[in-house]
Amino acid sequence: MHTDARTLDDGTVVEGDICIIGAGAAGISMALEWKDTPHRVILIEGGGFQVEPRYQELYAGESAGQTYYPLQAVRLKAFGGTTGHWAGWCSPFEPIDFKPRAWVPESGWPIDRATLDPFYARANRYVEIGPPEWDAAYWEAQDPDRVSLAFDRSRVFTKMWQFSPPTRFGVRYRDDIVQANNIHLYTDAHVTSVRANDAASAVEGLTVQTFNGKTLTFRAKHYVMAGGAWQNARLLLASNDRVPAGLGNQNDLVGRYFMEHLEVMCAGMLLVNAPASMKMYEMKFFQTKARGELALTEAVQEENELLNLTATLHPRTLEPKDYPWLISRYPSDARFTVNRLEDLQDAYEGGKLDSSDYLSGLREFQLQARMEQAPNRDSRVMLAPEKDELGMPRLTLDWRLTPLEKHSLRRTFEVIGEEAGKAGLGRVQLLDWLTTDDPMWTPNLGGGWHHMGTTRMHDDPKRGVVDRDCTVHGMANLHIASSSTFTTAGVSNPTLTIIAMTIRLSDRLKGMMG
Repeated sequence: MHTDARTLDDGTVVEGDICIIGAGAAGISMALEWKDTPHRVILIEGGGFQVEPRYQELYAGESAGQTYYPLQAVRLKAFGGTTGHWAGWCSPFEPIDFKPRAWVPESGWPIDRATLDPFYARANRYVEIGPPEWDAAYWEAQDPDRVSLAFDRSRVFTKMWQFSPPTRFGVRYRDDIVQANNIHLYTDAHVTSVRANDAASAVEGLTVQTFNGKTLTFRAKHYVMAGGAWQNARLLLASNDRVPAGLGNQNDLVGRYFMEHLEVMCAGMLLVNAPASMKMYEMKFFQTKARGELALTEAVQEENELLNLTATLHPRTLEPKDYPWLISRYPSDARFTVNRLEDLQDAYEGGKLDSSDYLSGLREFQLQARMEQAPNRDSRVMLAPEKDELGMPRLTLDWRLTPLEKHSLRRTFEVIGEEAGKAGLGRVQLLDWLTTDDPMWTPNLGGGWHHMGTTRMHDDPKRGVVDRDCTVHGMANLHIASSSTFTTAGVSNPTLTIIAMTIRLSDRLKGMMG
């Protein structure tokens, strides 16, 4: 069932059993987990069914730290959320990502990988990928041309990704949501305040505004914030009528520990002694089902005190100018990537682009790093003095990196080079900017648009915003389904983990509601 909130009368009160704020991968997955149950599910989306500049402008803000993309360009305010420009990368977090690591400050989740394994398996169907198989040996057995490079696998292994079609949640699941008898989708409904009771121990309702001047109230037994890391933090901080610092922010943690995946072009070159089959490491958009990248084992990460990182192989001829998603050159219009991916998909499907192997037979490869960012209390999002069209404070992003990121990048490539030499594969050449002690980053820095950590998970309310069950500390009926709860960033793209954690939260809420 679908309602455009602009058609409701001013002052309308909407009531249900569970209210989900945000209709991206998390919000839609959560709603579908409740489909055909006796419970009335409210799904609130601020945008409509298409990406529109007026809605994107609500995300505009400023960057105060490390240079970042235009804020309004990297999130989509529309039904389906940022799956609208998702490239489909899926991989679970590694076991080490959940563990406390002495060399990574503030690391260690209150749950482990085994806790999420059954939910990862269920998440696969939402993103429409294959079996929950993440060992390179499984994929090698499926295709004799898919062979891992002959590193010592106790040191360097091939980490696997599977690729969603990619599933555009706003297209794939629109009919499922709209036609469900117990799911009530409201679009063009902008949540501007979470209203708590006098003790700020529970939520009593949501204030929702529309572009045509309507103010609405939504009420439920339980509320799930399923926005991105920026918007979840923004809404909690702006909901400050009961608690001046904002809901869940009694220990000044909301908005802090913002993390992103760094994607670094031009950090090193892999020079192999002899051409080999590289089908394992190739990725053709909208065609490849599984693909590997080079990574260091848990033991080697601990031995060298490194963050998690993977190395992607590209032809050496790839220049930074050919890589469109660099921070230094990205446009402010969010439709750029949506249109680019649609054009690329049309080109492949229409046979206009070469789909033959493009790495096999080469000897020289560009290494692109994809790596986690260390948790950093001073890396954060904050409310800005300026307000948007609906009166919500805009955001300021103060993105901060630490020496551990650059150390991890340099040392990881050194280790890969050392191991390549031992195995007789070849050698790695580091580029000049990475071999200096200069703290500055290359202008060829990119990011994954994977925003994490602003409402981090920890059992101790002095160290986290939500508990291990993703419930906001001190608020019995307010929960968060988002990468904003991630304690560390890992190296895997977050979508699959977001959905797995959403399913886990959904199961818990079903148990609470009976």
